[in-house]
Amino acid sequence: MTVVSRNDKAVPIHPDDRALENAFVEIRAVDLEAPWRWIIAGWADMKRMMHISVTYGAVFTVIAIALSYGLTQIGMGSIILALAGGFLLVGPILAVGLYEGSRRLGRGEPVQAKDILLAAFRAPGQLALLGLVLLLIYFAWVQTAFLLFMVFMGTQPFPPIDDFLASLLLTTRGVTLLTIGTIEGAALATLVFTICAVSAPMLMDRPVGTAKAIQTSVRAVRFNLKPMALWAVLVAAFIILGLLTLFVGLVVIFPLIGHATWHAYRDVVGAERSSLPV
Repeated sequence: MTVVSRNDKAVPIHPDDRALENAFVEIRAVDLEAPWRWIIAGWADMKRMMHISVTYGAVFTVIAIALSYGLTQIGMGSIILALAGGFLLVGPILAVGLYEGSRRLGRGEPVQAKDILLAAFRAPGQLALLGLVLLLIYFAWVQTAFLLFMVFMGTQPFPPIDDFLASLLLTTRGVTLLTIGTIEGAALATLVFTICAVSAPMLMDRPVGTAKAIQTSVRAVRFNLKPMALWAVLVAAFIILGLLTLFVGLVVIFPLIGHATWHAYRDVVGAERSSLPV
């Protein structure tokens, strides 16, 4: 069962739900301004550990650029769009080091590079399980993207990226492929956001299981539907902006969103209770 807090009063919702691992998790109500506050707080954290945050973002940016270059060199540049779109699906688990940085800053602890590198070891089994879930969703996206390509473009080899973009934007079958692919990608991204809005930071912060963290995330999104919808749009918009800059913008955008996600978790998820509130 999840406990919802409104105006400092704990109000239980969905009384037919079972207690999550014998504890009741408080979900706080937030307003539509909250996502903007999370971004501001994330930027403040980023400034306090700027060199680590930017380096963190730069690592993934370099990997993305190198992968794109390699695919282009072997004539498979046209699949870059599908692979890049999948970044939204695995991003939550890739940001664990950023959550750890914000966690330590919030506790007044120093932040060092080794703390960020070893962040995943705070809950290795549970984070690995969550990562596996996201990886399976990512593979489903890639396989479906390839299937859609075959349906609309035939079984021909992947065309060069320039030819593919022209076909995608200027032909009926290309626009249809783009439309269906976008709808499918948005559906999967919505699923990932719902199960990961607070689950990955929660696993970093509390000794809970993956199932409990995911269920808490689903309930947090469901209860704060409008603010969380705005937050999802902002996250997607920022990441897409980073991708459109040929990944260079991710040097700043990825760590910014990672730090802000930690503050979203801290703002929305409250204390655990061993019994129902009276």
